Amino acid sequence: MCQFLQRWVARAGATFAVAFGLVTQGVALVGPARESPEFAPYVVMVLDSSSGRDNASFCTASVISQNVVLTAAHCAAGLADTQVFFRDGEGELVFYPVDSIAINPGYRPNVGRQHIVSVDLALIRLTKPLPESFKPVDLAGTFQAKPGKPLRIIGFGLADERRRGTSGVLRSGVLATSGPKSDTLLWLIDPDGTGLGGCTGDSGGPIFSDSQPLLVAVAIKAKGSNGYFCGAMTEALLIGPQVPWIDKTLQGWGIKGSAAK
Repeated sequence: MCQFLQRWVARAGATFAVAFGLVTQGVALVGPARESPEFAPYVVMVLDSSSGRDNASFCTASVISQNVVLTAAHCAAGLADTQVFFRDGEGELVFYPVDSIAINPGYRPNVGRQHIVSVDLALIRLTKPLPESFKPVDLAGTFQAKPGKPLRIIGFGLADERRRGTSGVLRSGVLATSGPKSDTLLWLIDPDGTGLGGCTGDSGGPIFSDSQPLLVAVAIKAKGSNGYFCGAMTEALLIGPQVPWIDKTLQGWGIKGSAAK
């Protein structure tokens, strides 16, 4: 761990433990999801400390190569304030400094309710490769977004937005595609109506084909109902149209392009 991170973690102490369980960005996985350690080789977390150690936040990210991860653009801060981290086999947090961040040129922050498509994606290159236990995901080059098609959402976010400290555990659940149709975005709902969906912390998290770690989309937003922020609908960005940008960025970093399927 670099000296900056050693000092940062030492200062944060219990405060970081609370932040790790509560202060997260974007969307997270709420409702009747299950713990899913089988997906641990394909995902990490991205820390944003730009708001100070007391307000550090994190998102989820997919492993694209041993030293590159993919997350939502709004999860990335400057190089000095962005780190990738995960828990090792003993449950200890391991931090990796960041060498480069590539924001998709189609990203438009703070679009709000404007009818503007924002390609909310970022690639993050690490200063050193992840351990061999991590495996790159496959990218879905095409996807037929038929209503009702099951897809699996993966993330480290809040399990219950009413309870502090319920994030940081890798969980997954099956959602179904919903309308309206889009060439860029995907809308997902809980087919059983039990409140399963994205929430604070799963931004950047993968949307997989239900049966395998094939990356179909990246979670970027959540919507709730009845006073909640999460659980009613999860918005995701389709990966297929962004494969050329991913490959171009990887090649610019001297890394072999993805094997899109």
